[in-house]
Amino acid sequence: MHTPSTPRDAVTASAFPTALEVATFAVVLLEDNPLFNSGHGAVFTRDGTNELEASVMVSRGFAKRAIGVMGLRRVRNPILLARRILEHGDANLVGERGASAAGGLDVPSAQYHTQIYGEAAEILAQQYGLEMVEPGYFFTQNRWDQHIRGLEREKEGRGLATWSLDEYVPQGTCGAVALDADGVTCCATSTGGLTNKLTGRIGDTPTVGAGFWAEEWTEAGDPTGQTQDLHPPPSVILSDSLKGLIADCLPSPFVYAPVPEFRSSLVATRCVAVSGTGNGDSFLRTAAARTAASIARFATVSSAVAVTKVTGPSGELQKSAGDRWGKTGEGEGGIIGIEAVVVRDEEGRVVATRSDILQDFNCAGMFRAWIDEQGVAIARVWHTNSVVPDAYVGEGRPEEPRFWIGKKEL
Repeated sequence: MHTPSTPRDAVTASAFPTALEVATFAVVLLEDNPLFNSGHGAVFTRDGTNELEASVMVSRGFAKRAIGVMGLRRVRNPILLARRILEHGDANLVGERGASAAGGLDVPSAQYHTQIYGEAAEILAQQYGLEMVEPGYFFTQNRWDQHIRGLEREKEGRGLATWSLDEYVPQGTCGAVALDADGVTCCATSTGGLTNKLTGRIGDTPTVGAGFWAEEWTEAGDPTGQTQDLHPPPSVILSDSLKGLIADCLPSPFVYAPVPEFRSSLVATRCVAVSGTGNGDSFLRTAAARTAASIARFATVSSAVAVTKVTGPSGELQKSAGDRWGKTGEGEGGIIGIEAVVVRDEEGRVVATRSDILQDFNCAGMFRAWIDEQGVAIARVWHTNSVVPDAYVGEGRPEEPRFWIGKKEL
């Protein structure tokens, strides 16, 4: 998802929401919907409790860049807590203190920390004025039934409590990525974790580089694109006499331009944000999100290619499961992401821009949706070349969001 594209002389970039605002807004909607494994729809631990996790990361703009929160039981929207800690990070790094709760843990602020667990994180949520709820708020009958069936399946020796070959057992994540008008990318991720995980287990969602990553870097030229110099060498205009001599060798008009050479003075600024879903322990073992970004950056390939190398069929994530692939849920997962590239010449002038939606997965399906540059929404579950079950109406069909909610005024 990205914010609208509008000429700078019509609306300034600040008139649009930031990537952080857009991504976290989308995840709040998922957290409040019991259909998704985050917030109100979170899965249960083996002990019948809910322990929530969330994270945010931006390619630039905040000193901390990344925040992960975990072990939450009373914060209604964990993604908002991660966002608030990120937003307060610049002040915290220079010593800003809040008001610690009397009689509780000593939590004057998030200080310089990137990850915060449990009670300390919830004290911060209260300091920020976020909505707190009783643990029962997260109960849904569907998730409870999955919890009980899993434990019974394990007890009867028919498989694991966390995964089943015959039944869809949630082990995924809710996430959103966004690109804003300032060229900043953001990933926001939230989850209840694995069904029937151990109480106290920490997954990839709040772990920087495992379940999420955002980054910006520069590279010489435009090695992943087709940008050429917009100021080619001067053309040579041939005289009338010379035209007559070599007219058969030249196209019309009679102007010769030397073949453009690669301009090393071009500089490409690339930024990417990715969010993962699937078996979190496999994402942790492979540092999947950071690995995808590193392949894009250091192997100088497109981020789409890099994501496929990690979470596509037979990618690094699947390989990490070894001979347990297809037996325990290990190695299963996918990544969504967004990449933007801005190419400038030696004088700093922008000569090319482009952005791409990133998505690939190695399991049967991955629920995902995106909005393109024209504001058209598309939702998919399956790979584009898969046979879609009849029950999935609208797979890949373009939709106009304004028809659902009424046209927005900018």
